[in-house]
Amino acid sequence: MTFTHTRRLTCPLLLALSVAAATGRVQGQTDPEKWLAEAEAAYGQVTRYTAVFHKQQRIDGKLLQEETMLIKFRSPFSLYLSWIAEPHKGSELLYVEGWNDNKARVHRGGILHFITRNLEPHHPALMENNLRPFTDIGIGYIVKSVASNVHKASKVGELSFIERGEEMIHARKTQILEIVFPKDKSKGYDAYRVLINQDEASKLLVKVRMFDWDDQLFENYGYEDVKLNAELTDADFNPDNPNYRF
Repeated sequence: MTFTHTRRLTCPLLLALSVAAATGRVQGQTDPEKWLAEAEAAYGQVTRYTAVFHKQQRIDGKLLQEETMLIKFRSPFSLYLSWIAEPHKGSELLYVEGWNDNKARVHRGGILHFITRNLEPHHPALMENNLRPFTDIGIGYIVKSVASNVHKASKVGELSFIERGEEMIHARKTQILEIVFPKDKSKGYDAYRVLINQDEASKLLVKVRMFDWDDQLFENYGYEDVKLNAELTDADFNPDNPNYRF
């Protein structure tokens, strides 16, 4: 990943978690509020970026095949997605807030690529085999989603926040952070357990894995080859772009 400027336990760990339950975090580890402020500040400087986006979700108990797509993002909310590997290779989606009656222009890959549709973000055809609408993806959404859950749990002392060491992700050095919420779905958190990879250089959250209350992976998102504040123009969000197939 390159960045350019132009989100079984061992006995010792069980002991650590018991400490966290009382204090809200593991002793001697990163303060979650301070860590979040750092992540939010890092993304706050970003107005546009390109990346390769990896997405995997569990639907109706089945962990689906990972999807890989090129993502272009610009603020205010403008999004282009191009699926660059199977499944769905050749599919494209374009959405610009306020354009096209706030509908996405989409088409599938393969022999049906010539059929273009204009669909609302929550349209059943777009929500099929998806836990979230496409408007809830992106590096910024990861930061926002994690922050919302952490702030809520931290206030009531229901948060375990554990550093898990380093991991190389797409040739980038990252810090692994584990967040554990109460194993009680009625508490209203998005997951029981979350593993986050934070890029050590940029402080951005570049990979997140979410586990349900049975401790099964159900959401897995990652970003590679991230180019911050990339040179994106109106043509990148225009369906008439000659490189697109709308």
